[in-house]
Order: sequence, then C-alpha cells, then structure tokens
Amino acid sequence: MPKWLRTLVVPLAVLALVAAACGDDTPPPGGDGDGDTPECNADLSVGIAYDIGGIGDKSFNDAANAGLLAAIDEGLVCEENTDSLEPDATGSNRDENVIALADAGHNLVIAVGFAFSPGINENAGNYGRTQFAIIDGFATCGTACGLANDGLTNVTDLTFEEHEGSFLVGAAAATKADELGCDTVGFLGGQTGPLIEKFQAGYEAGVAAIDPNVEVLVQYIGDDVTAFNDAVRGESLSTAMYDDGACIVYHAAGASGAGLFNAAVSADKLAIGVDSDQYQLVSAEQQPLIMTSMLKRVDTAVHDAIAQAGDGSLEAGGQVFGMAEGGVDYSKSNTELMTDDIITLLDDLKQQIIDGDIIVPSEP
Repeated sequence: MPKWLRTLVVPLAVLALVAAACGDDTPPPGGDGDGDTPECNADLSVGIAYDIGGIGDKSFNDAANAGLLAAIDEGLVCEENTDSLEPDATGSNRDENVIALADAGHNLVIAVGFAFSPGINENAGNYGRTQFAIIDGFATCGTACGLANDGLTNVTDLTFEEHEGSFLVGAAAATKADELGCDTVGFLGGQTGPLIEKFQAGYEAGVAAIDPNVEVLVQYIGDDVTAFNDAVRGESLSTAMYDDGACIVYHAAGASGAGLFNAAVSADKLAIGVDSDQYQLVSAEQQPLIMTSMLKRVDTAVHDAIAQAGDGSLEAGGQVFGMAEGGVDYSKSNTELMTDDIITLLDDLKQQIIDGDIIVPSEP
C-alpha cells in the first residue's frame, strides 16, 4: 500500500549516493535484484488529491486508488514515490492539497473530481514542471467555462461518457422491474448539475428503451459537493422512493450511496451501484440486493495517466473514456440477478452503442 500522507523528502540524487555507498549488490528501486518484483520507474513521482469521502468511499475515490495500486504493481511508479492527500469534510482545503503535492515536487498530480478544476486552472501556470490530470475535469475549457485561464499546457482533463454506461443499467433495471411486475424505478443523484445529470439521462433512456411505461423517480441529495458524502440523506431519499413504489434504485452519489444500500435492506428491494463493482464492496446483508453497478473506469484513467506521464506521452487537453474505449461498462457479479438473458440483452445494447446505432442522450 502507498505511504499515505507522506511527502517525499529524500531527493532521488541522495538515494543514488546512498545506493553507491552500499556497493554493487544494492538492488534497483522497486526490485530485490533477483527478479521477484518488477523494477519500477524511479524517475516518476506521483501525488493524488482525493475528493470528499476519501479512501474507503467504496466508489469514486476507491476506484482512483485502485488505479494507483495497479500502476505501482506494474512498476510504472515506485511505491515510495507516491503520495496522497484527502480533503476535510467539506472539501474546503481541496486546492491546498493540490498545491502541497505540486510543491513537494511530484511530476504528476492527479486530482480526483471535477471540483478541482477551477483551482487547477488558476494555479497550474505556477508549476510548469508539474503535469496535472483531473478526473471529470473541465480546467482546460478555460474562459469558455467561466475560468480564469486559457491555453494551459500542463493540464489534462479525463472525462467519461457516463450516460452510455447508465443506459445499460437502466435497461437492466427496466427488465428486472418487468419481471417483478413493478412499474417504477428510481435514481438517486449526488450534487445537482450537468455531470450527474448525464447519469440520470442515460438511465432514463435505458429504462425507456425497454419499457416506456416504467416511471423513473428522481431525487438529488444537494447542490454542492458535500452531497457526495451524506449517507443519512441518501438513505432517507432512497427510502422515500421505495415507499413510492420503486423496486430498484440506481445511485450516482459517491459515498452517499451507502445510504441507498441501507435503505434497500430495510425495504427488501434492489439497488444498482456506481463507479466500482459495489457488489464486491458491500456487506453480506446488502450484497444480494445489489443487482449490478455502472462501472466508471476511474481506475483505468488514473493508471493510464501515470503510464503516459512516465513515458512522456501525456498530452495537455482532454481524454474521453466512453464505452468504445472501455471507460464505462456494467458489472455481472450478482449471478442470481444478472441472468444470462439480461447479460445477452445488455451486451447487444452495448455493441449497438459502440457501433453508433444507439446514441445515448447526455441530458435528461
């Protein structure tokens, strides 16, 4: 595991001197000299700034962490050359964390969440030797998005076609609802705004593609980023949708989605997770009720950004991870609920999206 919250204080040049003093038997960074572990890229240093919920949210931040761990396992970066910082409960120190990682001299700083965009747009120009990558970022949009600076040469926005993956789980929800004789499903969003509305739009379109008579109830937790870390309100809103007839609720609410899973157990109804395969992450009591999850491959984006920074191919601008790029998908872990007929249906819809035969709306 990375050494969290630890700043790299020993310059690589000093490490090289120490290694030379120890003689020729000193193993290379990341290896033991016998080939038991891969040699790692000691020229790269990576800092990650997580967003509200931090490590352990079983969703967005955990997916980013998985990408970092995969990069370490593959030797793309040495474990001792990685750092991470988590924000306070409101995210008010988000920009301070990014600046602290840049000040520590990391070659690459990855910010996990769109809310980092304004701060990085403002500050990236002060760190010309640091590359910044933002999950769901819009920093490079510049003045067109109401930000201060255009033409940033060291910032990459990593975005996803969330509506495409949400279409598939919407189709799954409608199919299961029809099987259950249910005519209502639900959507729980975190913060209001265009990002989470993409999830809503795709989900609603997927439901309608299977059965336009199935109603989709919609609830949002709040209008700022704290909405992604309010499991209590997530539970109450989910309970209300279940009480109003929803037999399945899909969430795009970060750590607040834990409240949905609690509500599902109380109501003995189904839920759909997001970002990670949440069937694998919840309690044994909740697990049978998690039908599927919309996989948003934040882990892939983080891993690939580290790989590209290491080989010099990370370019400024934007990278988009859609279904065709493997950036979004759905999980099949719950074999009791994700039956072969549903999987066959979703795989067919998935191919139609990749081929361009289905164009999924990005606005509700």
